[in-house]
Amino acid sequence: MEMKLPSLRPRLTFWQLWNMSFGFFGIQFGFALQNANTSRIFSTLGAQPDDLPLFWLAAPVTGLLVQPIIGYLSDNTWHPYWGRRRPFFFIGAILASIALFLMPNSSALWMAVAVLWMMDAAINISMEPFRAFVGDKLDPTQQTAGFAMQTFFIGCGAVIASLLPTMFSDVFGVSNVPVGGMVPDTVRYSFYIGGLVFFLSVMWTVFTAKEFPPDDMEKFNAARKQSRHLGVALRDIIGGFGQMPKTMVQLAFVQFFTWIALFAMWIYTGTAIADNVYGTTDAQSPAYQSAGNWVGIMFGVYNGVSALAAFLLPVVARATSRKAVHTACLIIGGVSLASIFMITTKELLIIPMIGVGIAWASILTMPYAILAGALPANRMGYFMGLFNFFVVIPQIVSGLLLGWMTTHVFGGHTVQTLILGGASMILAGVLTLFVTDKAVAAK
Repeated sequence: MEMKLPSLRPRLTFWQLWNMSFGFFGIQFGFALQNANTSRIFSTLGAQPDDLPLFWLAAPVTGLLVQPIIGYLSDNTWHPYWGRRRPFFFIGAILASIALFLMPNSSALWMAVAVLWMMDAAINISMEPFRAFVGDKLDPTQQTAGFAMQTFFIGCGAVIASLLPTMFSDVFGVSNVPVGGMVPDTVRYSFYIGGLVFFLSVMWTVFTAKEFPPDDMEKFNAARKQSRHLGVALRDIIGGFGQMPKTMVQLAFVQFFTWIALFAMWIYTGTAIADNVYGTTDAQSPAYQSAGNWVGIMFGVYNGVSALAAFLLPVVARATSRKAVHTACLIIGGVSLASIFMITTKELLIIPMIGVGIAWASILTMPYAILAGALPANRMGYFMGLFNFFVVIPQIVSGLLLGWMTTHVFGGHTVQTLILGGASMILAGVLTLFVTDKAVAAK
């Protein structure tokens, strides 16, 4: 069955783009809290550095399982009021907000790991349809702008979320020290705000953005009825691997090495800065917790840069090409990430985060803009979900190998693992040169 959305979609105004993307502000608020604080929470509850990648496997594994299924289900969903993607925004927001309230109240390591599984699954339920949302609603000439608007809100949400623990500590005088082995109040209050912001932001998009109905409702309903059979659904979900467009296969290699770098950065920046700059590996010490706050500032910087770069990159891409922009950004980001090894003054750590932020803006925009032009409209959600395999598989590989490499190759110095991440991102930039961008080819 081929169900096509309108071939000529109306151009949306700035505020319509704003409304349909605003939910990403809350989604990234939650992700940023997770990325900047999960290793800190695990370490505070007793985790060892070489075990952190294994505990972080919750994130990629839930994405691997959830995103293709949610994409398939949303492709085959339609409600006169709720539409196709928005029911999943709504459900995911409720579950993610609950998980954000639970995470900092974990009293044992196993509880924190379990809540991470719940939180990541819930965030993925909301997040995956947002990528397909752009392909559904926007004409190809506006798709890069649509993904850029999402990147802007991702950056804004992440900046505020990353800075929250420091703001609570330095501005409001909230305790930043673990008491009785529990998570500091600065982190706990940050997650409470994150749960509220996540819910309200996604609800804004749910109730202000509308969706196009299927062109042929009779055909759509017939296909939807067939898709409810488990055998058909499994065949369609698994069979999609053999139907991936050439561009998607090429981007898969780019994503693989990109996300090895990002996973290494998210897991190990906290311990690397504590060891390399603050001179401690004791997770219960005030210095270690101060390092955790400074990492929040670093992550806030790279996300802030990405929010600003989100509007610049489409302009540069129109003047050059999306491939050229992505290649340059990834190389800049890789060099910047690796350079952390040479920095022992905390203030100077802001400089490489600028380069990482430029790369992050492109990572969240260019691959999806390139991919959207190569996908069939009636399977946009499924293929966007399947594309996430090439985000989570490298994270799973990293989770299984980085701990061993950090211990046995790098002598436990996690800052050296960041060098490996930087090299991986540079390689991803080179591989981008071999990607076919159909929008360019059609000119």
